[in-house]
Amino acid sequence: MVDYQNLFHVGIRVPDIADAMDELGNSMGVTWAAVRENPAQTLWSPENGLQEIHLKFVYSAEGPQHIELLEGPPDTFWDGRGCTGAHHVGVWSNDVASDTDGLIASGWTLVGAQVDPAEHNGYGMFTYLQPPTGLIVELVDSSVRPHFEQWWAGTA
Repeated sequence: MVDYQNLFHVGIRVPDIADAMDELGNSMGVTWAAVRENPAQTLWSPENGLQEIHLKFVYSAEGPQHIELLEGPPDTFWDGRGCTGAHHVGVWSNDVASDTDGLIASGWTLVGAQVDPAEHNGYGMFTYLQPPTGLIVELVDSSVRPHFEQWWAGTA
């Protein structure tokens, strides 16, 4: 099962990443890593299959609990225009596939994954899952943690 002590971020959908960085940075006393823009971020979902989504995202440099801001295009999983605010919590996972399968077996719903699980042996580097109570949890492969730590420190 998931170790909640490995929680490392809260993901917040926003309509404008620059405005949100100004507002939250000043209000919460955080600085930001460099904004990343991925014009072809993949996300598989049961409703839409595999999509490429233009995604902008950034993390607070300060931790250990980081703030992640996400700006996605209209009508996508990461769209912050119609439904802003806290979207998910992110937790490091040493085995995304096994943890995902375990949560599904416990009654959680797979909301999204990096790749189409039917076409791959697993889900990719991240999944989003939701229990009946509604909280969305993003499992992120802990092998990418050093990359994130360099990004937060401004060295990547």
